[in-house]
Amino acid sequence: MNYFTHALNHLDRPYFVAGTAVPDWLSVADRKVRFRPQHLEPWADGGETLQAEVAAGTLRHLHDDGWFHATRGFVEVTGELTQLFREQLGADDQYHCGFLGHVGMELLLDAVLIERYPARFDEYWRVLNAVDPLAIEAAINRMARQPSDRLAWFITLFRREQFLRCYTNDQRLLTRLNQVLTRVKLCPLPPQATFVLAESRKIVGERLNDLLPTEHFELP
Repeated sequence: MNYFTHALNHLDRPYFVAGTAVPDWLSVADRKVRFRPQHLEPWADGGETLQAEVAAGTLRHLHDDGWFHATRGFVEVTGELTQLFREQLGADDQYHCGFLGHVGMELLLDAVLIERYPARFDEYWRVLNAVDPLAIEAAINRMARQPSDRLAWFITLFRREQFLRCYTNDQRLLTRLNQVLTRVKLCPLPPQATFVLAESRKIVGERLNDLLPTEHFELP
């Protein structure tokens, strides 16, 4: 899952929405900060405080990732996209096609939902613009073994850049995907990879209900 998918059904709870983004924000801004459920559960006490909502949202992200990565749809679609990348880019796997299949599928899942629910996507940004980045960073630092001094900075950048808007265009998505690959020290993709993204976008749209089965996720 990615940012918008995690948040889609919780847009009436701003700090919960922020919590659902925290693991992904930290994976970019401050990779040394990691959470396990036991670090969050004492704080996610069902209350309506900022601290409780951030903790509950972050815990929900971890829970969602757990069932999502175990679904048949995830395994099959990731495998199909991996094969598409391998056929286009070559079999020597210098591009780590398995990683591309996984990450590409999650970005495209966000893209499919962005196009299906444009009003909710606009609301997502309104919700995030209403939260206090420094308060979120402070809440996370109360729960994390290793504190962060970069989270608030990245939340501000994330809100300003709104790079999720790139996901609905294959060329712009390729640029963003190459930024991910550069960050993790992998080889950037060549321009022809847009053909793979276009085909992959169709596959993810067709398999949406398998990727988000009703026993785990209720589409609006």
